[in-house]
Amino acid sequence: MDKLFEYFSKMIRETNIEFHRYIYSRINWESRMIGLTGPRGVGKTTLVLQHIKENLDLNESLYVTAEDFYFASHCLLDLADNFVKMGGKYLFVDEIHKYKDWSKELKLIYDYHSELHVVFTGSSILDINKGASDLSRRAVMYQMQGLSFREFLQLFHHIPSEIYSLQDIIAHKVEIPGLEHPLPLFHEYLQKGYYPFALENDYDIRLRQILNLTLESDIPQFADMNVSTGRKLKQLLAIIAKSVPFKPNFSSIAKILEVSRNNISDYCLYIEETGLITQLRDAIGGIRGLGKVDKVYLDNTNLIYNLAHENSNIGNIRETFFLNQARVFSDVVASPVSDFLIDDMTFEVGGKKKGQRQIQDVQRGYVVKDDIERGYMNVLPLWQFGMGY
Repeated sequence: MDKLFEYFSKMIRETNIEFHRYIYSRINWESRMIGLTGPRGVGKTTLVLQHIKENLDLNESLYVTAEDFYFASHCLLDLADNFVKMGGKYLFVDEIHKYKDWSKELKLIYDYHSELHVVFTGSSILDINKGASDLSRRAVMYQMQGLSFREFLQLFHHIPSEIYSLQDIIAHKVEIPGLEHPLPLFHEYLQKGYYPFALENDYDIRLRQILNLTLESDIPQFADMNVSTGRKLKQLLAIIAKSVPFKPNFSSIAKILEVSRNNISDYCLYIEETGLITQLRDAIGGIRGLGKVDKVYLDNTNLIYNLAHENSNIGNIRETFFLNQARVFSDVVASPVSDFLIDDMTFEVGGKKKGQRQIQDVQRGYVVKDDIERGYMNVLPLWQFGMGY
């Protein structure tokens, strides 16, 4: 275990605690078992290391990654047993989905060691959700997404701001002290501001690496796919990137990929759950995820610029940003008359010249415009929807 503690100490020393992600303060760290999921690259590892560094006794804590060679010859349950005997109280396991039968062992750890607090993270949301069902009465689950525009301003440009609710945005209460003209930074965010590692060099290359790992490793490992099927996922994402937003025609896509139509809906679900696409559903059923898929988008605007290149469509970018940011604080579904529906409010997203025609007969209709700094009446600036978390 010496190597594990040595690696843990190194990680703690290198952890910066100046900036915290939005979910940091929302987690109930007193829970005995916590699961944190989210796409690769959104900052899960940094978040848990910050919590350890700021709040815990390092002599009672241990952070490990399930990808460590240690687990080639040792099991997680034995690690927990030995750690508790040494006085350990807080065990953090990163990339838990890389460990076979992880949920069964975590269940035993929870039952055997009532004095031990366990936090685990995972990027393969599909696998985590599947395993979390075994831990339903034990683990408290949290899902984390990439940076909001508000977080981007603070992390990249040291411009702090409070969080604003949807009602604040509608009431035109958003104010950012020290930022008179937000649009130049907003356009920077759309291209390279969603993932915290954009602060480092070779952002586009690293983002492609995440895409490849997700499509070639995470999903095939979960779904027990062969190599050729994994390649189909990359082809499907390429089709989506060039076409979004589009109303899915799974039959035509199935012909292009030479696979069953039923497989396409499964593939889209896999890709959505790993944070690469978003499927906008209608309001039928009234519960998130049960409605029929109305449109398919790439998950965030950085993916559009990375994958679509010259096929990037400004209308698509605007809608993708709105959906990506608003879904964190609201349930967003497809509007039968416009773009999006949140509760009883209809939102039409467009550019500076977007009119009121599509929502003129809607009681609570709003026009969300890009390229404007301030709102008025039922006209709302697009960038302000990035201030909600």
